[in-house]
Amino acid sequence: MKLPPYDIFPIISGDKISLREILSSDIEDLIEISFYDAVQATTFQEATDMQTKITKDYLEGNSIHWGIADNSTNKIIGTCGYYRGFDQEAGELGCVLLPQYRGKGFMTSAMLLAINFGLNTIGLKRVWAITTKQNEKAIKLLKNLNFIKIADLDDNEIEFELKVKYD
Repeated sequence: MKLPPYDIFPIISGDKISLREILSSDIEDLIEISFYDAVQATTFQEATDMQTKITKDYLEGNSIHWGIADNSTNKIIGTCGYYRGFDQEAGELGCVLLPQYRGKGFMTSAMLLAINFGLNTIGLKRVWAITTKQNEKAIKLLKNLNFIKIADLDDNEIEFELKVKYD
């Protein structure tokens, strides 16, 4: 497996979006969707502190967190990445999108790019995601991306796993 950090932070481009490093100039736009350990930022300083922790996790080889940039503007409209599991050749894939960009195919594009990177660049053998039972859009997205439900984790969360074939 080729784990982070990489000599150059990976930028992955698709037709609609690119996955790129989050810069300090992007943070103001991301406050409402900034999370770390399931805690949401409410201020610019909290979002900045969270991004510092995310960067530390990346530099320690434990995660990779991209900003989802709209190719037409280069504006960060969401985030996605792998947050844990590399030590077991696996990665938990998480994502969040600003509300005004939902339902337009941006997250499908971002997740496909991240999945491809995880399987083919990092060398992951397992990709999984966790969402709440109420997040019907996330559940639909995961199912459309070939994830299957593998567990009810508690009263509110569901775990999905990407079904891939290995040769």
